[in-house]
Amino acid sequence: MTTETVTEALRPVEDPELHRSIVDLKMVRRIDIALPDVTVAVDLTIAGCPLRNEIDRRVTEAVKALDGVDRVNIEFGVMTDEQREELRRNLHGDPGATAGSTQAHGHAEGRAVPFADPGSTTRVLLIASGKGGVGKSSVTTNLAVALAARGKSVAVVDADVWGFSIPRMLGIDHDPTIIDEMIVPPAKHGVRCISMGFFVEEDQPVIWRGPMLHKALEQFLTDVFWDEPDYLIVDLPPGTGDIALSIAQFMPRSEMFVVTTPQPTAEKVAQRAAYMARKVQLSVSGVIENMSWFTGDDGKRYEIFGSGGGDVLARALDVPLVAQVPLVPALREGADTGSPLAVDPSTEVGAVFARMAEMIDVTLAPKRRYHRELRVS
Repeated sequence: MTTETVTEALRPVEDPELHRSIVDLKMVRRIDIALPDVTVAVDLTIAGCPLRNEIDRRVTEAVKALDGVDRVNIEFGVMTDEQREELRRNLHGDPGATAGSTQAHGHAEGRAVPFADPGSTTRVLLIASGKGGVGKSSVTTNLAVALAARGKSVAVVDADVWGFSIPRMLGIDHDPTIIDEMIVPPAKHGVRCISMGFFVEEDQPVIWRGPMLHKALEQFLTDVFWDEPDYLIVDLPPGTGDIALSIAQFMPRSEMFVVTTPQPTAEKVAQRAAYMARKVQLSVSGVIENMSWFTGDDGKRYEIFGSGGGDVLARALDVPLVAQVPLVPALREGADTGSPLAVDPSTEVGAVFARMAEMIDVTLAPKRRYHRELRVS
């Protein structure tokens, strides 16, 4: 057995955060062979790497599968600053390389927003609402999980900087990793996420004006290693404020989905978010009605918040009503405990989100996307 043999066995082993081979990332510093023992020295990207145990498991399994190996010893070290800089450049490039670009082309202060590039294959979905309390973040979380269950690479930007909640809803239990100023987002249920919640205390208010919000969103889009996901889902703040305007500037090819409840009053408010989208040249692709009904123990459906709001809004906007999501206590409980119902498509709500993901992924794919004029009543 040679070091080359062990190296090739380790090549399929990926860093669980960067999703690249630990060999290609130059994390394997040394291999010592003294059969039946093999020692592998692995340099972690940062000290205190939260997924060290997972790397240990993956390396051990890969090497122990080789003939003649009974024990695998792993010696962990940490990359030098120079190694981290090289890794960041290889994965994420130089943030100053696009200096001189203009904001009109999806750039901000010289940093390119990758999702604004005409060659980007990432679909950007904006989840919007006219007001708070309609379950927009819950829809975002479960839709992201349902798309990931379809084998898609999914990332979420929690752009609701005042009411950030996506990390808790996903059940993410550790902060992003920072590698030479490149932010690596944590993931759960196959969904990567970045949120203001990682950078402030949960009970700390975010009291910012437009320019600071704009800058924070810019960093979420440019400083984070997103690695070209199939979908970037943006959970917008309710209403028609600065964040929505910044999104339109940064990612003009985004598709907006408006969340409303069946209540006619909520539908009228939600319509304003869609009207704002048209004003800034964003595509409104569909309506999602949440809290559509509650099924009692007697098996009867109760329309607690009225009925028809989602359908009326979809007709007014001339876009499809993508789904009606029932009101079930487990949906709220899952949001509180980090256990999205979309993980289990056999449940009533899980099945709704699975169908919603399929419609967005297939029926509303770009080649068949709706491009109709917005009508506001």
